[in-house]
Amino acid sequence: MDDKLILEIIQEFYRVAKKDILIGYHFRVIEDFDEHIPKIADFWNLQLNGNMIDRGHLPFDLIGKHKVLNINLGEVHRWEKLFMDVLTSFLKQEKITQAQVDQWELQVDKFKQAIIKNIF
Repeated sequence: MDDKLILEIIQEFYRVAKKDILIGYHFRVIEDFDEHIPKIADFWNLQLNGNMIDRGHLPFDLIGKHKVLNINLGEVHRWEKLFMDVLTSFLKQEKITQAQVDQWELQVDKFKQAIIKNIF
């Protein structure tokens, strides 16, 4: 999957997530959150394609970054639902294929399981 498309998906997800009544507050309180978007896109690029745009974004401390947020299990599930909603939107717009959605879904589930295992 093209790295520009991954960035577009991540930008759209966080545009939606920031407004969400259940999880948006996590993102709205981070003053420089938009600066993290390329790092997040690079994480997903690595998961989906096995490569990155900027290796300076390593290491990814995903568990540590999320642990301090004091998220609850319901918020993890909400994050997953919103993420999948964004992917479905891109599918309906024919910007991605069903195979790409399936690939994302597999990686989203792996990430969710890692969060659940290490935080709860």
